[in-house]
Amino acid sequence: MASSRAILALCLLATVLCPALSRPRPLPNLPVNGPRNLANGLSYDFHADSCPDLVDIVWPIVESAVLGEIAIAAGLLRIFFHDCFPQGCDASVLLTGANSELDLPPNLTLQTRALQLIEDVRVKVHAACGATVSCADILTLATRDAVFVAGQSEVFYFYEMPLGRFDSLAPANSADVFALPRSDANASVLLDSFKTRNLEPIDLVALSGAHTVGKASCGNFNNRFSEDSDFARKLAANCSSDVNRLQDLDVTTPIVFDNKYFSNLLEGKGVFTSDQVLASDGRTQWAVQGLAQNKWWFYSQFRDSLIKLSQFQPNGNVGEIRSKSCFTTNGQSSLLEEGFAASA
Repeated sequence: MASSRAILALCLLATVLCPALSRPRPLPNLPVNGPRNLANGLSYDFHADSCPDLVDIVWPIVESAVLGEIAIAAGLLRIFFHDCFPQGCDASVLLTGANSELDLPPNLTLQTRALQLIEDVRVKVHAACGATVSCADILTLATRDAVFVAGQSEVFYFYEMPLGRFDSLAPANSADVFALPRSDANASVLLDSFKTRNLEPIDLVALSGAHTVGKASCGNFNNRFSEDSDFARKLAANCSSDVNRLQDLDVTTPIVFDNKYFSNLLEGKGVFTSDQVLASDGRTQWAVQGLAQNKWWFYSQFRDSLIKLSQFQPNGNVGEIRSKSCFTTNGQSSLLEEGFAASA
């Protein structure tokens, strides 16, 4: 285990220091059994004419960022989920200003570097193709690519994502943002919230596997500290020694997108309550066991569940393509054109 981790670290370092060693964008492997009935306005070749080089523009930017810092993959995954879950994948979470979702508690710790990366990609894409690609589509592609880069130590499916989303004209309602699953949620709450988004128990378990590359501050799992288990006591001890500690959510292979997260759950080593309950509730336990035993099933199921989530459209596919910044609508006076970091 230690040797494989060291080899991966050396490979990442070599790619960062020697860009010529970076892999070209893999050829798409469209899933034969993947979702085919796409949501309104979406298609796998939506930008074939308007921006034929789109994926080749996005790939190297995201690959370089994730190889330089694996946390970017976790950051993009979390932004994608926090965008899609409230009112669909419409880049509403990126908007700053009045009623911004970024100012609400569930989103206060969204990764600034990953937010800025989305805008950086938009600038490159629009320079090449004009304002033909939405920030919502760019976030979708960047998230897909980040997952692939983080999982390159395995043979991972590189798959097409349905595109053609519009960017929202306003932030999501605060009530919908607060409906994002909490880290202390029980299985029933999780299953019910995912069901309202047309997601099944297997989707809940597979998408929770994104925590294989995430970290969390102690305040997100301090409800575990009173539990009578060696792992809970270890979490409590780690946090008591350093209140600012960031805990790996995958305690086995935290820098690789793999299925070890599920094996950890079966050993009682899930950091969040919302993770650990998946291994003890009969409605989800079977999926945790199966994904822990079969990494290929996890890879393909994560792909299918991500594509499924990306098509959630409770309000339809309406809006605009933001042309000045991903952080402001076209109708706003643009004080934010220098990017998220400047606006912050």
